[in-house]
Amino acid sequence: MASSVAGHKRAFGSDTVPGAYEDLDSADLIVLTGSNTAWCHPVLFRRMEAARTQRGTKLVVIDPRRTATAEDADLFLPLAPGTDTALFSGLLVHLADCGALDAGFIDQHTAGFSEALAAARTAAPSLAATARATGLPEAEVAHFFALFRDTARTVTCYSQGVNQAAQGTDKVSAILNCHLATGRIGKPGMGPFSLTGQPNAMGGREVGGLANQLAAHMGFSPDEVDRVRRFWSAPAMATREGLKAVDMFAAIGRGEIKALWVMGTNPAVSLPQADAVRTALARLDTFVVSETVRDNDTTRCRPHVLLPAAAWGEKDGTVTNSERRISRQRPFLPLPGQAKPNWWALAQVARRLGHGAGFAWNGPAEIFREHAALSAFENGGTRDFDLTGLADLRDPDYEALAPVQWPVRDAPAVQASAGTARLFADGGFFTPDWRARFMVPAPLAPSRQDADFPLLLNTGRVRDQWHTMTRTGLSPRLGSHSPTPVLAVHPQDAARCGLAVDGFATIRSATGTAVLPVRLDPGQQEGTVFAPIHWSDATASHARIGALVHAVCDPFSGQPDAKATPVALAPHAAPLRGFLLSRTRRTPPPDLWWARARLDDGFGWTLAAPAGTEKLMTWARAQGTEDLAEFHDAAGGQYRAAGFDADGALAYALLLGPQGTVPSWDALKSLLGEPGLTAGERRGVLSGQRAGADADAGPLVCACFGVSAGAITAAITAGDSTAAAIGARLKAGTNCGSCLPEITQLLARTRAVPVEA
Repeated sequence: MASSVAGHKRAFGSDTVPGAYEDLDSADLIVLTGSNTAWCHPVLFRRMEAARTQRGTKLVVIDPRRTATAEDADLFLPLAPGTDTALFSGLLVHLADCGALDAGFIDQHTAGFSEALAAARTAAPSLAATARATGLPEAEVAHFFALFRDTARTVTCYSQGVNQAAQGTDKVSAILNCHLATGRIGKPGMGPFSLTGQPNAMGGREVGGLANQLAAHMGFSPDEVDRVRRFWSAPAMATREGLKAVDMFAAIGRGEIKALWVMGTNPAVSLPQADAVRTALARLDTFVVSETVRDNDTTRCRPHVLLPAAAWGEKDGTVTNSERRISRQRPFLPLPGQAKPNWWALAQVARRLGHGAGFAWNGPAEIFREHAALSAFENGGTRDFDLTGLADLRDPDYEALAPVQWPVRDAPAVQASAGTARLFADGGFFTPDWRARFMVPAPLAPSRQDADFPLLLNTGRVRDQWHTMTRTGLSPRLGSHSPTPVLAVHPQDAARCGLAVDGFATIRSATGTAVLPVRLDPGQQEGTVFAPIHWSDATASHARIGALVHAVCDPFSGQPDAKATPVALAPHAAPLRGFLLSRTRRTPPPDLWWARARLDDGFGWTLAAPAGTEKLMTWARAQGTEDLAEFHDAAGGQYRAAGFDADGALAYALLLGPQGTVPSWDALKSLLGEPGLTAGERRGVLSGQRAGADADAGPLVCACFGVSAGAITAAITAGDSTAAAIGARLKAGTNCGSCLPEITQLLARTRAVPVEA
């Protein structure tokens, strides 16, 4: 969210989200840009859907690709990649030309409007010019502009599609300009709203978790450095910004940084040019990793010290969400083994370095009081982040702390009502003159596509996974919805690149390659492809997308551009398809493409391979099982093997053959949990079937309650005609809600199938 931080600070003088979640309940128009909210913020999306049902709130979705969020929008704007700034610059011009500005707010509480409007007129002087710049039909641009112009209660939500861009900060500024110009900020039902990419992204910023910040939202001006130095009695306080992530790993690669401590992240997968990151890690003299798991791509880079860390559910402290709301996080699981909270590990190292007095905490309540006291130190309302009212919390009050939105200026305050829901309705921005700043975005940078790399790679999340699947990948239910990574390609691009339906593609950039199954997606814009970020060398053979992403960063925030890497596609021959099931984790046969998923009673590997089955036989016979059943048809490209333990239990099953000849693993996977198989069940394993097993239920739709597409289709056939009715029968869609778009699609498809007489 670094681009949001930079955008906020340029406009407001502080990293402040002006509004609150409850604004979504009273908004008449919600604009979602760069956010697949239905999948990435499903609970929040249900709140938006409730507002649409209860008060008729309109929903506009702005995104280069048609996502689940866009499916039921009142208006979907599939703009050309990177042109958000042009769209909102055109909107600013339209608002000015239609007399829809709040002149009083502009005059009393802002500066720089004339310059920003002049720049917008250069970038997008008219509806027609905006349409040309964004690749949108002029009528749809006009519709959006009219909705925004005529709807006072408008909330504009944006997320990683805006932030993770080469000009992400300017995109944020263009959005903020429109809300400042109309005075739609800090009031019920209106304002810009940055949706953070993770639950505690705001909390990390509060404690100085960015390279360009000190703690408590303070920066590196001489006054701020001096203030923090005096508060902590720290004469050696840092006096300048550190290196942002991409620059830091480049410096490690050059040998300029010798020691690194990694906590709570997996940079060998997640950072741009991830292969270069791995090379850099190997150069460190001291490499420490604090992790909740033993095996991921970063721990495979041979850290000198691997520390067991507390995971979510084991931690005790606070988190801060997108609306500035601080909530207590209380552990509900004991710390396993030697695992410790990260604060404890940091304090232990600091004490051994001679800084014991500054790190003499005994628990999170003491740390929080110090955190709050620093925010209050010499504040007096001059800085946005202020926890004065919480600086003297007694331990029992900390334990009972109710969620509260900062700033919390009045003491004592342990109830949510003591916080501040909104800011800036009447100005009071945290700039030297208390005025917000309109910003002038830079002109749109030219595309980096060329003849060698003619397509743009967009990356992001799938519905049920998180970052690099270090923990979500351990859940069988979460893995069932999307057990393998896929590359979404527009059918026209697939045809131009010679890609087959259900085939594989090699995707290549200037810095790396990957191999992924192809999914033809008409909702994908021509000239662009989409790949998920989650798979790593620990979970797939050739699907680590971070290796392809270019290291182009926003010049203000330093946030990498993960949405527009130039790439090329080529067919990848993989005529043989199949799977491996095993009760234990195994190394798959060599020279295969594979992706691993956790199952209830073991593991499943989706497999693809070029012609040839001899190595499969060698692999199967080396697995050391008590009994082995095989079927081999070399001419037909078929190989099937099943290994059994001494008690007759299925140890593994390997089925591979020409595409379309091997069934899904659904019928066999339950056998992994059986203590011993009958002779008939053992004979059936090589067929891929299980006697008496239900027909293929189809993919999982509802991960919360384990409801398949087949079960939902059966409910529709039985008469359930709404998502609510299906929820009442099966519970699907009644918890997080991320499956509701798919339930809606199943309803539409099933109704469209004629019933035979």
